[in-house]
Amino acid sequence: MDTDGTDARHDEPERDRSSASDGGGRLRSRSFRLAACALGVVLVTLLTSAFAVQPFLVPSSSMEPALRVGDRVLVNKLAYRFGNHPERGDVVVFDGTGSFVEETGSGGNPLTSLLRKAGATVGLTKPAESDYVKRVIAVGGDRVRCCDRRGRIEVNGAPVDEPYLHSGDAASDVPFDIRVPRGRLWVMGDHRSRSSDSRDHLGDPGGGSVPVDRVIGRAAWVGWPPARLGSVGRAGGGHG
Repeated sequence: MDTDGTDARHDEPERDRSSASDGGGRLRSRSFRLAACALGVVLVTLLTSAFAVQPFLVPSSSMEPALRVGDRVLVNKLAYRFGNHPERGDVVVFDGTGSFVEETGSGGNPLTSLLRKAGATVGLTKPAESDYVKRVIAVGGDRVRCCDRRGRIEVNGAPVDEPYLHSGDAASDVPFDIRVPRGRLWVMGDHRSRSSDSRDHLGDPGGGSVPVDRVIGRAAWVGWPPARLGSVGRAGGGHG
């Protein structure tokens, strides 16, 4: 009897150790699965952002009231593939390098740049300073000028109806008259008095226009904040 009791007492710590080992193994397994799932979500998000829909954090008030500072806009990167092209009235996100921003060599800490780019790709941080969101006013081959007697922009001699303009803003305080080169776009912000756009680069190569191949995609939806969920209006180039 005493021997059996001693053996039982010796078995108890072994069972406790075995139970603790099993519990630790289950915890590690659960942690591994969670980490794998998180990594999978990140990879899917990055792949989706790279090829289909990319979040874009609106950094300024230049597109108010359609887009506000802090809005997360979902950019449709497939909108202008398969033979489609930007149209008048579309809100587009584009890389202004070579048109709005001078070409410069890469500099700074590569790791910091990579992390900043990754954050911008998923809409967590501000986009690169070379990325812009504006509305297409005229496309390649159009003649765009400002302004007619009623203060409206004209495209190909027809006044443009611009219901999206920020309240109190004129169509433009800067006069211009330009023929947009083929393969390029004339773009402007909806909040004209707060927007740095094609008007500010009239003396640059391309006369302020942006190459179509620098367009990242069409701003299609506001995904955040929840109170502003909805599609981004397409003006359709409405000539009045």
